[in-house]
Amino acid sequence: MLAAVAPLRAQDEPVIDKVVAVVGKNIVKLSDVENSFVSVRMRQGYNNSLENRCNILESVMISKLMAHKGELDSTEVTDEEIASNVQNYLKYYERQYGSREGIRQATGYTYDEMKDLLTKMIRQQWLVQRVQADLTSNVKITPHEVSEYFKSIPQDSIPTIEETFEIAEIVRKPVVSEDERERVRLELNKMRERIISGESSFSMIATLYSEDPGSAKKGGELGFFTRGDMVSEFETAAFSLKPGEVSPVIETQYGFHILQLIERRGNTLNCRHILMIPKVSSEDLLRNRILLDSIAQEIRLGHITFAEAAKQYSDNSNKIQGGVVTHPSRGGNKFTIDELKQLYSGINFSQMNAGEVSNATAMKTEENHDAYRIVTVTRRNPEHKANLTDDYDRIYYAALESAKQERILSWAQKTIKNTYIHIDDEFKDCNFRLKWTE
Repeated sequence: MLAAVAPLRAQDEPVIDKVVAVVGKNIVKLSDVENSFVSVRMRQGYNNSLENRCNILESVMISKLMAHKGELDSTEVTDEEIASNVQNYLKYYERQYGSREGIRQATGYTYDEMKDLLTKMIRQQWLVQRVQADLTSNVKITPHEVSEYFKSIPQDSIPTIEETFEIAEIVRKPVVSEDERERVRLELNKMRERIISGESSFSMIATLYSEDPGSAKKGGELGFFTRGDMVSEFETAAFSLKPGEVSPVIETQYGFHILQLIERRGNTLNCRHILMIPKVSSEDLLRNRILLDSIAQEIRLGHITFAEAAKQYSDNSNKIQGGVVTHPSRGGNKFTIDELKQLYSGINFSQMNAGEVSNATAMKTEENHDAYRIVTVTRRNPEHKANLTDDYDRIYYAALESAKQERILSWAQKTIKNTYIHIDDEFKDCNFRLKWTE
């Protein structure tokens, strides 16, 4: 998702840029259309036709129309929100391309040019998103409308839905002993004393000892963040520091930390941190593995159902639902085999029938702690043509998005009448959905 935002200069052949449309006070340049065209062609295989560029131009113009409304309505987008988001993108690009010079070579923009460009792009994107959300927030559809939407799809355009799995899990998270917690506190305090005394630098110790792999290789540096980006205990400690100051040892759900403030810019901070994670004893891990294997056997023998065992033994919050796993990004309970391979390494779901229970498998929790789990397939949904019975949720959301798009188009057509619009002659033959000019 981040990479899709990267603006690229045309590398194949030089294009003399020009304004191809004006919407209110906002201009659309030929490069806006061409960059979007290249991005869409890479993802969807667009052919090199005027029709495709016309579709892209109209989409950009609708966005500019919403941005125009946001500017007229003084829709709030704060500088702090933008700055934090820009920093996240810049850090991503530095990781992707290796350095600031790598960014320049890959995109054609220097680091500072990229920062300025991203600031403008993200401000307008957020403005458009908030106007769009306001326009569509009360759009609702009925089951009848979902059915009518599905009937309107040509038979040869109804998508094929690949096989999906519905699963449930029982997770055992061994408790870390207080002795281990105290050992980690003492270890971090020793590191803190070495840093404060000047014996070692924070960045060197973070590189050598921090158990946060993402920041350790950068000397513990996290980059700029604002309130709401980190867990509360971490933010409280970070925002109380002065530049160069090292925090006492703090505890979060991820483990124990010490922090050092590098720089403060308004309401954003850049910090280093060292993370140490208390370890569960191998004996406790083994006990939980043996327990889960025995529970799995009891389920296979029919002495207890998986849902009953989850409610009785699981340490996960989904125990209340009998261990049913919800998709982390789109909701619902259906997973493709590729998604399961990423989320549940070590379990071969393609070989499991509905009702089968896995053996205990090692895992890492969201807090990166060691644990074990057993999993069952509650249902396998074979590959099929989409239908209202099996795929209602998927069709509902597609119908809802279609209804929201219709609301935006209806609003746009009315708003065009009271907005200055100019379209360059190069696109005069476009067959737009909206009537942009008289």
